[in-house]
Amino acid sequence: MATTATTTAPGTRDRLVRTASRLMQHGGYENTPVKQLVREAEATLGSLYHFFPGGKQELAVAAIHFGGEEFAELLRAGLAAHTDPAEAVEGVAGLLAEALEASDWRDGCPVTATALETVGRLPELQAACARAFADWQHLVAAKLLASGYPEADARDLAITVINTLEGAETTSQVTMSRTPLLVAGRHLARLVASYRDSYQD
Repeated sequence: MATTATTTAPGTRDRLVRTASRLMQHGGYENTPVKQLVREAEATLGSLYHFFPGGKQELAVAAIHFGGEEFAELLRAGLAAHTDPAEAVEGVAGLLAEALEASDWRDGCPVTATALETVGRLPELQAACARAFADWQHLVAAKLLASGYPEADARDLAITVINTLEGAETTSQVTMSRTPLLVAGRHLARLVASYRDSYQD
């Protein structure tokens, strides 16, 4: 049955957040000038400070949350595509590789660039990045828990999965190749499966 969808253009606040997320994903926080951000968002400085009285830093926190949730949606889709958690993790790596290549190797992790430059300097941004990583780990852990993995193993494996995928995504981006992500996905799948097999012995 066909349905008619109404598309609503994003408002000024949403445009600011989405633009900040994209620019920070590519260049980090420091390399995202406010004037460029406002221009590309088709907004004004006045509107930026209207929606974000704390200025660029407050907007950046919202942008990190937005980018983190976009990445979480990809994770949810990949994890839900397979009942077996090992296959699901490998599938996520494949989705990341596809998305990265489709962006011409520009759209890597939405928080990595900002996370690395804010450590010890910008606590609010560092905390927002840490929350994003924790949220992604929680999604992986939930998949493992639902598949019968003990809580401690699910937590540790989730940390390992996200850490490995993050590193592999950066390497894929630098080398402009799917291979690092696909190899990481295969090895993570073996690791996840080895834990499952140990419970069945």
